[in-house]
Amino acid sequence: MKKIKKWCLSAAGIALGLAAFSNASMAQSDIAKNYPDKQIRIIVPYSAGGSTDALGRLVAGELTQSWKQTVIVENKPGASGMIGNDLVAKAAPDGYTVLLGITALIQGPHLFKKIPYDVKTDLIPVAQIGLSQDFLVVNANFPANTLEEFIKVVKANPGKYSYGSYGAATSSNIHGEMLKAQAGLDMTHIPYKGGAPQMSDLLGGQLDAAFIDVGNLRAQIKSDKIKILASTGEKRSDLLPNIRSFTELGYKDFEPYGFFAFFLPGKTPKPIVDKLSDEIVRLLNTPENKAKVEGMGLQATFTGAKALGPILKRDSEIWGKVIRDAKITIEQ
Repeated sequence: MKKIKKWCLSAAGIALGLAAFSNASMAQSDIAKNYPDKQIRIIVPYSAGGSTDALGRLVAGELTQSWKQTVIVENKPGASGMIGNDLVAKAAPDGYTVLLGITALIQGPHLFKKIPYDVKTDLIPVAQIGLSQDFLVVNANFPANTLEEFIKVVKANPGKYSYGSYGAATSSNIHGEMLKAQAGLDMTHIPYKGGAPQMSDLLGGQLDAAFIDVGNLRAQIKSDKIKILASTGEKRSDLLPNIRSFTELGYKDFEPYGFFAFFLPGKTPKPIVDKLSDEIVRLLNTPENKAKVEGMGLQATFTGAKALGPILKRDSEIWGKVIRDAKITIEQ
């Protein structure tokens, strides 16, 4: 009799557990089914006018038309993007506050001593919508036409040459320090406040070499005032297929691209994450929108939530190692 009672209680417990699981699953499904039923905010943690802002407004327009709900872009610049990042990390996990982040999001934890959020737990990847590469570019008068010649010239003249970046502790600065360390170069780093003044000095001959992002390089690709020697990224750029990558030239850890990707607060229900991810990828994956992304000088590579997580984890580990090895830090 006791055994029968125990079995009945156990069966009842299992039934209650299954019912609770079923109800929870239905609730999650209902949340996604009704989403979105109000305005969505896309937080861009940088000023209006740049590539991040332009991409955010492109997606906002597409989502507004598709879902018949208003999607707006709010620019929240400051603290190397951390103000906007933190706003989303601490927002309600309901899918209505979305971050459009860039590579600095996963570089930051390796550069700053204090960050008001945990990238790994407080934010969840949704969709990657574009990739960017840096290029090693020299002034046309520099006595080298290939990366091999560049290395030889700089090694023969320690301390003579400088390289520019579009800011201290940016990807271009990190790439410069990586090349210096791996090739054994003695070069002075000159940080600029953005890619435009950096390119201006390179064109004018005030700067010997620079790591320049594809957006700032695009307009000068055919200029006779510069020479492009190599690119970052896993493979050659579609924009410049004749330019070899550092990876194929035998250098390590140049694989990560600069990225533009959407994130939601960490506790957002998975059905909402998946629904937003699938819709963004679907809307952008058209010839017209691919052309718009490529027109910004970016690779139109669209990756959903499931595949994006492992990519960001790998890239974060690479950036962390490179930053530690090069002893790159930022004052707060």
